[in-house]
Amino acid sequence: MFKKLIVVDAHGHLAGRLASYVAKAALSGQKVTIVRAEKTLVSGSLYRNKVKIMEFHDKRMSTNPKKGPIHQRTPSQILFRKLRGMIPHKTPIGKAAMGRIKVFDGCPLSLNATKKFCVKDALKCIRLKPRSRYTNLADVATCAGWTKGSIINKFEAKRAGNNREWHLRRVKARTQKCKSLENNADLKKVNAELAKLGY
Repeated sequence: MFKKLIVVDAHGHLAGRLASYVAKAALSGQKVTIVRAEKTLVSGSLYRNKVKIMEFHDKRMSTNPKKGPIHQRTPSQILFRKLRGMIPHKTPIGKAAMGRIKVFDGCPLSLNATKKFCVKDALKCIRLKPRSRYTNLADVATCAGWTKGSIINKFEAKRAGNNREWHLRRVKARTQKCKSLENNADLKKVNAELAKLGY
């Protein structure tokens, strides 16, 4: 029923829709990891989302701001906060569910070779009208004070380049292997005998 770990690539997903499906899976006992949180999309223009997040950042505890709402600034923490709002995180079941969720900016090298899943019902192209405005969670986080976007983009570009080189090497090796098998005289002889027998 459950997989050991589900890795979701957040690229092209709407943040709230994605969070709802991940929260439900975590509450049912599934471990879920979200990568490339900075590529998540949010409905509405950048200006509208900037105003919303700046209003949220104005909220604090009047007597001791350290105890007040903790305003996270990285895309992964913003998405994690959305997830927390969909889980009863103060109950034992909710705490256990929160422990099954991990969110990362970019894609860690330990998860680079892991198969990434896509939540179809949470994709922007399915859930949002074509003319609707939307913005990137990384841009919203930058307005909130996130300063590590350029570093994440540099590492992601390097990872994507290495992945492409690996893929080209693999395609080349498979092509050479197929050609060598086609030109193998012994294999042709065996295939001819099998064809006579109807295989």
